[in-house]
Amino acid sequence: MKYSVLGLYKTIRKCCNYHLLITYICISLLPAYALEAKEVYIKHDGLILNAELEVSDGKAIVDGVILLTHGGLAHRDMESLRYLRSLLIGEGHNLLSINLSLGIDNRHGMYDCNNPHLHRNNDALDEIGLWIDWLSKKGVRDLILMGHSRGGAQTALFAAERDSVLIKKVVLLAPATRDNGFNGYENRYKKPLKPMLTKVQEMIDDGLGDEFIDSTNIMFCRKTKATANSFASYYLPDPRLDTPYLIPFIKKPTLVIVAADDQVVKNLGNKLLQLEKNNNFHMTVIDSADHLFRDLNMDEAVEVIDTFLQKANG
Repeated sequence: MKYSVLGLYKTIRKCCNYHLLITYICISLLPAYALEAKEVYIKHDGLILNAELEVSDGKAIVDGVILLTHGGLAHRDMESLRYLRSLLIGEGHNLLSINLSLGIDNRHGMYDCNNPHLHRNNDALDEIGLWIDWLSKKGVRDLILMGHSRGGAQTALFAAERDSVLIKKVVLLAPATRDNGFNGYENRYKKPLKPMLTKVQEMIDDGLGDEFIDSTNIMFCRKTKATANSFASYYLPDPRLDTPYLIPFIKKPTLVIVAADDQVVKNLGNKLLQLEKNNNFHMTVIDSADHLFRDLNMDEAVEVIDTFLQKANG
């Protein structure tokens, strides 16, 4: 009996689903046969931006691409995102997984907290837009925007404010909310955020937004250097940092995958219930899933995503 590479992939996945480690081992045997993968680059503001382009077996880039954006100060090759990508490739989807520069030339891996923080939340929108332009020049006319955590919120913001005729659907995995940024800071650093917000707002009002604040905390970086503008972009009370606020402004069919046991983006499902009457909005809760959709929760999430993407009307 003759098997396609994709069929073989799915068969091995079924055999390996007893344990995530075995699944990773099985998947690691397949990429050389199942897909074409290469790192690609573009230039922006004197920096090199990089991304991984993965084309599924039997497909071409013009068949459509998922543009995947990682969260926070992370990167595209986090273990959970590599597994997500492997599953999506196994379902026949092409991917462009980007590394946001965060102001660093040709950045790979987690953000080094020894670097000063000049990056701002909305910088991601410019970089997502540049990668969409790159895909357009390659002949892509069918694009899915996907993001995880803060990358999900940035993806939602792009879709809400910039959109593109290329974008057909939007998928957000455990996307960030305004509350999770505010509460996350106070829980991690055991101090109120408001005094710091007052300080950075005063600096910005005095025209000192590009000045550094020494020995401050931002996201997971402790006692680092950050400009007032950088800090403000992630923590000021801006509704555009809140995914539930953004979703009604997205014109394309949008799927939000909620992790039931998410201890990072908490209470997301309840915040989204008010959007149930929005015909463009779809939500699925993955029981027992944490923020990274560990173990087989990512398999379940991908099954939901694939079904959503296959539907003609979302």
